[in-house]
Amino acid sequence: MQRAAAQHVLRAARTRKSVLLSPELAFIGVQCTARRGMANPLNWVRERLQPSILRPLTKGEEREMQKTDEASGRGSLFDEVPKLLEEEEKEAPSVSQKPAQRFSTAHFKISHRKLNMLAKQISGKPLDYAILQMEFSEKRAAKRLKSMLIVARSHATEKKKLDRSKLIVAESWVNKGKRRLKRLDIKGRGKMGLKVHPDSRMTVILREGKTEEEKKNLLFQRRLKKIRSPGLMREDKPLVNIAPRYIW
Repeated sequence: MQRAAAQHVLRAARTRKSVLLSPELAFIGVQCTARRGMANPLNWVRERLQPSILRPLTKGEEREMQKTDEASGRGSLFDEVPKLLEEEEKEAPSVSQKPAQRFSTAHFKISHRKLNMLAKQISGKPLDYAILQMEFSEKRAAKRLKSMLIVARSHATEKKKLDRSKLIVAESWVNKGKRRLKRLDIKGRGKMGLKVHPDSRMTVILREGKTEEEKKNLLFQRRLKKIRSPGLMREDKPLVNIAPRYIW
């Protein structure tokens, strides 16, 4: 009887058809399947450890779950973080950068080390002072940099509407060029080498800064605050070497 019921159930499972069994046959089939599972414990392990595939929640379902959690008092602290960030972004003032003019020379034949010396010389200086330095400099690239600074000044005053008297060379840097010409270097005794002719360019950024008079006034105010009366001298310095010493 049990064998007939088990064969009937297996035949239905192979054909994937629903079979109506009597209660007695169904109970016997369940006992048979249970005995088969006990005989093969791997099936039981597979059923227990088989991962359950979860469907991702939609946005509407997530909102409903958050509302129910908030109403029941089971909300998480991390749910309030996006709201706080949005409020901070609204309250934070918009930082507007100062207008600036960027200009650069073309790639020309010079070493980046030599050009970097001129970049350091004009960095942080007023624009008119930098042009004056390039005018009297003995470097070969000074004339090219002088013309570049004059063109950048005209672009900054006409296009960006910057004040000419307040323009300073805020940043200046040098980049290597991609083209590196190689030529033969003829030497004695039938030998030769290679000469490398590098090229590079300089880039500057012009911004409005403080004039020389404003800098002098700020320096004067700082020095004025440091002046103290000759009779009263207060020093808020920490005490050092407080421990007692030997007295001979």
